[in-house]
Amino acid sequence: MQEVTVLIIIKMYSMKRTIDSYNDFNLRGKVVVITGASSGVGRAAAVEFAGHRAMLVLAARRIDALNDLVTECEQSGAKAIAIQTDVTDAHAVIQLAAAANDFGGRIDVWINNAGVMAAGGFTDTPVEVHDQVIKINLMGYIHGAHAVMPYFKKQRSGILINNISIGGFFPTPYAVGYAASKFGLRGFSEALKGELHAWPDIYVCDLYPAFLDTPGIQHAANYTGKILKPAPPVYDPKKVGRAMVRIALHPRKSLTVGGVAYLLRLGYFLVPGLMRFVTAKVMETYFSQAEPTPATSGNVFAPLDFGTNVHGGWSMTPQVKKKSINTGLLLGGLAASFLLIRQWRKTR
Repeated sequence: MQEVTVLIIIKMYSMKRTIDSYNDFNLRGKVVVITGASSGVGRAAAVEFAGHRAMLVLAARRIDALNDLVTECEQSGAKAIAIQTDVTDAHAVIQLAAAANDFGGRIDVWINNAGVMAAGGFTDTPVEVHDQVIKINLMGYIHGAHAVMPYFKKQRSGILINNISIGGFFPTPYAVGYAASKFGLRGFSEALKGELHAWPDIYVCDLYPAFLDTPGIQHAANYTGKILKPAPPVYDPKKVGRAMVRIALHPRKSLTVGGVAYLLRLGYFLVPGLMRFVTAKVMETYFSQAEPTPATSGNVFAPLDFGTNVHGGWSMTPQVKKKSINTGLLLGGLAASFLLIRQWRKTR
């Protein structure tokens, strides 16, 4: 019996090595376009794909940050180019797709990732900020899909990855424009999948990660009057980068990343009113205690010259302890939700 077990383990290990080798072979030389690559998830994804020797086309508004990333990717043995791109400009995104096709002779994977955030009361936030958030987060993705789809159809294959976030299922009070863009992205992607039923080798894949430790919160437009911090627990953006690689190797319609994302998605499905009420109360409590700060449009209209790393510096606990801490936070949050249910019912 022990000999059989050992043989099974050896066989499984051999299969894993074969699959890993096959995966490396699949991504080697594949042309991968990543928007919003200058920091956070985009930068993490670029590094992950570089490890698989993909040919990377890195796009963002900050060309200096992209050039630094190109050097980092080339040190891993990958080929990479930087294309300064504003995804709100449909013509610029068309040029990005053409440059990617010229670079590698085709486009295999297109990752829609560029995004911004604006926090603040709905009427406290200037309407032009809401407009721009939706232009970047929603229209930027539509521009990307519209630019790359003709190449995919000509090739009869391709993978479009939309990094949507759990915000596509869970609305965030005091970030109305952001929530609108994320819900809109989910509808856009589902409709596009319906149109592509006759193209079995063209995949549209959606990612729904939980809160991440990226510089995004430092970059955010902020009209709350208080310093912003992400809600714990926050996940390593490298986790999302690895998920993008997995989807590129084995496409699937959607993937939720992080245990909190599953819980929030389930909670909003079961008790949407309660979840909205609790979230608003938690945020209002935070705003009442946080340190003041002046209003800012952040990076919504123009890029900022700081925060070009993968991480934002929010994960302060050792990785070994993080799971137990996160579990405690989740249980505490669920308990608080049930304690607030009576008050919520009175406000309906």
